[in-house]
Amino acid sequence: MVIDRDSDAIDAAKRLHGDDERVVIRHGAFSRLDEFVAEEGWSGAVDGVLFDLGVSSPQLDTPSRGFSFMNDGPLDMRMDIRSGQSAAQWLAEADEKEIAGIIFEYGEERFSRRIARNIVRQREQQPLLSTSELAKLVKRSVPPRHDGKHPATKTFQAIRIHVNDELRQIRSALASAFDALTSGGRLAVISFHSLEDRIVKQFMTRLVKGESLPAYIPVTGKQSGIKARWVAKRVKPGAAEIESNPRARSSVLRVVEAL
Repeated sequence: MVIDRDSDAIDAAKRLHGDDERVVIRHGAFSRLDEFVAEEGWSGAVDGVLFDLGVSSPQLDTPSRGFSFMNDGPLDMRMDIRSGQSAAQWLAEADEKEIAGIIFEYGEERFSRRIARNIVRQREQQPLLSTSELAKLVKRSVPPRHDGKHPATKTFQAIRIHVNDELRQIRSALASAFDALTSGGRLAVISFHSLEDRIVKQFMTRLVKGESLPAYIPVTGKQSGIKARWVAKRVKPGAAEIESNPRARSSVLRVVEAL
């Protein structure tokens, strides 16, 4: 089964595998995995689940989707263009405090308040409608970076995560995926930034270590609540892979096996 909430990805899956009766294609957020698995009668019988989190290369490389500041396009950023607010709509309506909070929390941007203040000032004159407009505003709002990254990188990441509700989707999807596994089934997750990876690591660690009890409580016998074992704690791409696919440089793979 392949799942994606991007209709373009679903169209690509149908072109590649639509005639293969072994492949089940579902259009929707992967947080609905439990629903899709139940429809197929696979609950508790799945041998493996692989999540490839975050934005995809086709989304980044298509200016009309509005994910990238490298090419001018409409300020959209929705993975499912059929639902929810676009980035432009949210920036036009959210108050300054909310914008600053999102940019700080999801982008870990030190200058989030300054960026939010300038966004609100800008929209009083005219709304932000394109990726280039937002990128230029952020660049004017923050000091030059010395790591080679574009000044708008963190802000675009934060707004994209918020618009698509990505972190809540990940938490829900991880729980649904593990519940769907049979004994010996494996859950593998590829994440691309620290916010995603932190959620994945904490979730998998709880499965492997079991219940977390206060140090002062005496415990005898086996620790309860252990549901999985590590297969791969943290796998990073090698130099050859990064050279052939530079976007893989920040990726982290973690894998657990259900007991």
